[in-house]
Amino acid sequence: MQIRIRIRWTKPGEAYRRRKQLIALGLATLLAPAALTAFTMAFWRVAADMRWTGAFVISSGLFSHWQVWLATAAILLLFASALNRFGGGSGETISQ
Repeated sequence: MQIRIRIRWTKPGEAYRRRKQLIALGLATLLAPAALTAFTMAFWRVAADMRWTGAFVISSGLFSHWQVWLATAAILLLFASALNRFGGGSGETISQ
């Protein structure tokens, strides 16, 4: 009976880099629904301004404007895209 033991030799820091990639992928997964929520809030605010729906939940302040919600959704999608690239690649972001 033979028993083979495989020893996986890794470069220093490879496990740390892979852990960072997995965390980035997890955060990107959470940012996509957050962006969808922000898009929904932006469209709800536009519909409330056109009197298609009832009153918007936030009546005053910074977040009572649809532009803020739309910009927030765009920023969240950009962050999710960057984190997906970082998590799926070789550890470096791809610049075009």
